[in-house]
Amino acid sequence: MTDTATIKWIEVAPLSEFEVDGGKAVIIEGKQIAVYYFQDRDEWYATDNECPHQKQQALSRGMIGSDGDEPKVACPFHKKSFSLKSGKCLSGEDYEINTYPVKVEGDLVYIGLD
Repeated sequence: MTDTATIKWIEVAPLSEFEVDGGKAVIIEGKQIAVYYFQDRDEWYATDNECPHQKQQALSRGMIGSDGDEPKVACPFHKKSFSLKSGKCLSGEDYEINTYPVKVEGDLVYIGLD
C-alpha cells in the first residue's frame, strides 16, 4: 500500500477531457499513463498505458468492464485483461501493469506518483 504522505499529485486534465466509461492517455514525467473513468462504479483508475504483452501503448483505448467485482481493462489488440485496481493480468498470463492513485478536486483530475 502506498503511503499517501509521500504521494506527489500531478494535475493531468480537466474532467471535461475524459470520456465516460473509457480511457485517455496522458504523459507524466515522460511516461504514458492511461486514466479511466468508470461511470457505473463512479470510480477513477490509472495504469500504465503500455500493454506488457506486445509492448504497445494502447491500454487507454481498451474496453473497460468488470470481472465479477473486479474492474478491468482489455487491451484492444490481443484482449489481455488487467485489473484496474491491482494491475494483475486476469487472462491467466503472468503479465502485470502498474496502477496509480487518482483524485478529482473541483473539475481537475490528478494522478499520484511515489
